[in-house]
Amino acid sequence: MSIQIPLACSCDNSKSTKIKGKKKTKVFALFFFLPFFWLFWDGSVCSESAVGKISVQTVCSDSLVSVSRAALASAHQGQPLPKTLSVMESTPQVRGMHTIIRNKDTNRDEFIFYSKRLMRLLIEHALSFLPLKPVSVETPQGTTYEGKRLSGKRITGVSILRAGETMEQALMAVCKDIRLGKILIQTNHDTGEPELHYLRLPKDISEDYVILMDSTVSTGAAALMAVRVLLDHDVQEDKIFLLSLLMAEMGVHSVAYAFPKVRIITTAVDKKVNDEFHIIPGIGNFGDRYFGTDAPSDWYESDEGMDY
Repeated sequence: MSIQIPLACSCDNSKSTKIKGKKKTKVFALFFFLPFFWLFWDGSVCSESAVGKISVQTVCSDSLVSVSRAALASAHQGQPLPKTLSVMESTPQVRGMHTIIRNKDTNRDEFIFYSKRLMRLLIEHALSFLPLKPVSVETPQGTTYEGKRLSGKRITGVSILRAGETMEQALMAVCKDIRLGKILIQTNHDTGEPELHYLRLPKDISEDYVILMDSTVSTGAAALMAVRVLLDHDVQEDKIFLLSLLMAEMGVHSVAYAFPKVRIITTAVDKKVNDEFHIIPGIGNFGDRYFGTDAPSDWYESDEGMDY
């Protein structure tokens, strides 16, 4: 018997396997879905399989010393939160908005309204971490003002579909003429493996500061795959900013362990995930509540509900 554990994969992008009939060069990229996995793994690999757009190595269940969902979920406990994490100050305003959107009885209109308010604050907070250079300008009164200006080439936003797309409007509201990209990651119900189904990134993204957006991050699996795709497109790790309205400590540690230079920015961090890897106390399925839909059986909202 083998358990599908994505130890490494080759992701489809401008350098990797083919997407929708377009033949491209394949690049094998190390990919850590579970940064704490090797705490319970003796190192043996029994097979390798190609599923969709990911080549996955599998490990035999016999090689797992004592691995379990509970062990993986608790591996980070007791560790301090990483220095690359920035959590917005929990002001009365922020706390009040969280109270509304976390409430299961909040209607859709209010959920959307207060989510958008929180997204706008999150984007503004995230922009303060971009590097700035000093610049002098002349005011209408003929005097000089010593100010700041973005030191990089430009900013690009990339959303993890579908819920991450809800944050694009807030980003466009504060960043003029920003370019946008999209990544769709779903889990294969037959294999339990995350798959990269759709990718659209702007050209010449390698020199940009990239704001990677997702509504919630529980295990971090979707975020890890998205960061890996960006790195495969030559985006520098320290130029990636992962933004989410809500994160679980497990997801924060997973991303920070695998990609220690990625800046992680959120409005709140919840301590627990349940047996289905849903954030506790959490916010529910953000996409369903925002769009007013029931998720199709083959759709997982970002990495909410993803097994790995």
